[in-house]
Amino acid sequence: MNRKWLALFVSLIVFVVLSACGDTAPSNQQAAEQEAPSQAPTESTATDTGTAAHDANAKIASMSIHITNNLLALGIKPAGSVVGGDAKDFLPHVVDQLQGVAKLGVVTDPDMESVLALKPDVIYLDEVYSGDDQAKFEKIAPSISIDMDQGTWRDHLNRIAQHVGKEKEAEAFIKEYADQAEHVQTLIHTELGKDAKVMAIRMTAKELRVMGMKRPLGPILFEDLALNPAAGVEKITEEPYAVISQEVLPDFDADAIFVIISKGSEAKARFDELATNRVWQNLKAVKNNHVYVLDGQKWLDYSSIGHRMALDDAEKLFAK
Repeated sequence: MNRKWLALFVSLIVFVVLSACGDTAPSNQQAAEQEAPSQAPTESTATDTGTAAHDANAKIASMSIHITNNLLALGIKPAGSVVGGDAKDFLPHVVDQLQGVAKLGVVTDPDMESVLALKPDVIYLDEVYSGDDQAKFEKIAPSISIDMDQGTWRDHLNRIAQHVGKEKEAEAFIKEYADQAEHVQTLIHTELGKDAKVMAIRMTAKELRVMGMKRPLGPILFEDLALNPAAGVEKITEEPYAVISQEVLPDFDADAIFVIISKGSEAKARFDELATNRVWQNLKAVKNNHVYVLDGQKWLDYSSIGHRMALDDAEKLFAK
């Protein structure tokens, strides 16, 4: 048995034994407090099927960074949240909004002792990572499991909004996003032209990737901003990206290139090396000074707040 689950099981057993063996029977108020979890609304224990399952002021534990960011978009700060797997901390673009929030491990290895100590009123789970363990989380607090692989970030935002009674706020957020996307699209078209074809690449410590039509980048670039994909990008549909060699970059014939450089000195060194290569220097986008370095944390965050921040990033790049 996993140590964290064993610790959780032992803690629960100790709690039950102490409650049963006390010298004095609990008062009516104490008894009500002890039974409160089992009296929570049934919607909050269902797998993302209820509406307005709990109060927006409830103490929330979020076991997904994307759920956390969607909560922030609705003006709700969870009491506790998992952290980014690579950073082992809250993501840089939202860390200022998570001051005082308890850290609950990473989504693939949650810190169950910290979740238990938090005493949340409700726990939000990512169905993909924690769906099989929902019953274990239910022993701590009523839990809502959302399949973050199904639907768009708008769907995810609306689902969470239904559970917290923030449907109007979600609707307003989506409307403001659409208006901003239209404005940013105009800025980009003004600089590049409406017929310009673009591509996005990501340099990691090990490889060069061309981002395709799927999320996280595809929908915002080619749907929300209605940009035209460079030759071949439209064929990258099965996975979020395709790994390429730098020699094939000219085949895409892009008028503009968006660049994301992964965190760390190795990825930066690999991109600097690419930038000095003749293949790169001879690209049409490079010659015309149409290379734009993006804030990867925002653009790769497939959540409502991540998308809004990505638009802010693009607006700054093209409003110059």
